[in-house]
Amino acid sequence: MSSEELNWTAVCKLGDILPGTGVCALVDERHVAVFRIGDSGVHAIDNIDPRSGASVLSRGLVGNLGEHIVVASPLYKNHFDLRTGECLEAPEHSVRAHHVRVRGDEVWVALA
Repeated sequence: MSSEELNWTAVCKLGDILPGTGVCALVDERHVAVFRIGDSGVHAIDNIDPRSGASVLSRGLVGNLGEHIVVASPLYKNHFDLRTGECLEAPEHSVRAHHVRVRGDEVWVALA
């Protein structure tokens, strides 16, 4: 499926996300965490922590583990790769990574 065939949803302005932080958005009734890395990189993964079921990943700490750009869950401290959604400590707890694009000053998300 091409990028233009996806169901894109505008979730916020890029300026609404401080670099190195995340926000939560509701996209097609799914909780999505959207992160801004540096001045231009934007990533989106599921916001639900798979171990607790709480919608909290957008509030986690963003950083690097080796080559991985990650968010640490604020509850169980598992690290999720922002590019793939993989849980580095327990792959069975991985989350879905979603498509993101920035058009002008708006951040758009399409579910994977």
